[in-house]
Amino acid sequence: MESNYILPVEKEETKRLAKAWFFLGVVSLLLSGFFSILLVVSRTPAIQSLIPFIDFFHTALVVHVDLSVLIWFTSFASILWTLIARNVNKLDWLAFYLSVSGTFLIVLTPFIMDGHPLMNNYIPILQTPLFYFALSLYTVGLLIRIVRTLFSSMPFNASSPTTALTSGVWLGALAALLAILFFLYTLFKVPDDLPAVAWFEVLFWGGGHILQFTHMLLVFVVWIVLLQQIKTRLIFTPAILFVCLLISFIPVLYSGVIYWQYDVASSEFHNQFTQLMRFGSLTTLPLGLIIFINLFKTLPAEGPLLPLKLALWCSAALFASGGVLGFMIEGVNVVIPAHYHGSIVGITLAFMGFSFYLLPVFDYPLKDRTLKLAKIQPIVYAVGQFMHISGLAWSGGYGVKRKTAGAAQGLDSLPEIAGMALMGMGGLIAIIGGILFVVIVYLAVKQKKG
Repeated sequence: MESNYILPVEKEETKRLAKAWFFLGVVSLLLSGFFSILLVVSRTPAIQSLIPFIDFFHTALVVHVDLSVLIWFTSFASILWTLIARNVNKLDWLAFYLSVSGTFLIVLTPFIMDGHPLMNNYIPILQTPLFYFALSLYTVGLLIRIVRTLFSSMPFNASSPTTALTSGVWLGALAALLAILFFLYTLFKVPDDLPAVAWFEVLFWGGGHILQFTHMLLVFVVWIVLLQQIKTRLIFTPAILFVCLLISFIPVLYSGVIYWQYDVASSEFHNQFTQLMRFGSLTTLPLGLIIFINLFKTLPAEGPLLPLKLALWCSAALFASGGVLGFMIEGVNVVIPAHYHGSIVGITLAFMGFSFYLLPVFDYPLKDRTLKLAKIQPIVYAVGQFMHISGLAWSGGYGVKRKTAGAAQGLDSLPEIAGMALMGMGGLIAIIGGILFVVIVYLAVKQKKG
């Protein structure tokens, strides 16, 4: 008998809360797009000299990363965590409102005080009390959502397709909880005499790596749901899926060993997590291979199913590209952002495709011009991002440094200029793709209200 892998939305209150997290994620993506316009223009040859506020680059980069990675990803994770919970209560809504408040303050901070940005990895920082408060507020809301998920989720049954999927969402929540707990542990272990950027780098280094496994577990769940929705005859059993998800979770457990054995400020600690990310991600290969095989078993799709299929294929291609680029990193150059943009955008496209599935579930069906836009949006976004990461990877091969803008990039040769120009063109196309996604959501909601 063929298995049916779905995450059912059975209760109206569950749907309302999941929808609320969905709109928080979409708004954060919209706002990150605004800041990304400043980023792309400030690094594009011939245009960058026209920007009168080039010093705003790093502040914009901080807010862009926090919105497009931390808040967009965890808001979407919160949709999935809400869907697998048995019930919704006031604590769940408190978690949401705290996170909304934190997001609002993060966006507001750069416009009311000097941000003093720090470009540390994973969660870059603006050194202001308001930003610290905003980030803490968001984290508390997220923590409540995670704990509620872990203790109120559906019971596991490895022979059930739905609960096999649920196990992936639950393991993603557990990984996120461990990441937050390790953030708190590190907070009391970081030496006080470190420079500010090094202090925050150490603070977020271990937990930031762990959080990536949350994203990977959840994107696998989303890919499987999308495969199911486009009528793919899946070739694995719920038990196989359950085992593969457990194997993918193993690196999260090993992270505890790293914390146990090494001082958080040591080079060994830093290197161990680098290697964990590089080689620990290989534990996802069994499930990744299964999904890859199933991709080639997909049937022709049309109508509302076509955007799901396009997003699925584009997502998998970008995610794989990011993984390959990760093994090509040598030195501190723009190959690094090429790697993580590939992986991050692969996940973002999966979540966008899942959004096209969720909108009808939330009573916002895709039809008429909204459906037409949804059929081209994944292609526009993916093409732009492929150009973006190709330009970065090419320029990185010539030694162009990361996290720089304007003349600081040192673009002295034609290949360097060409690579960064390709990056800029691709980035602008990707921004258009991101705007299209927000427009699709807006039109779907407007059509329903109309």
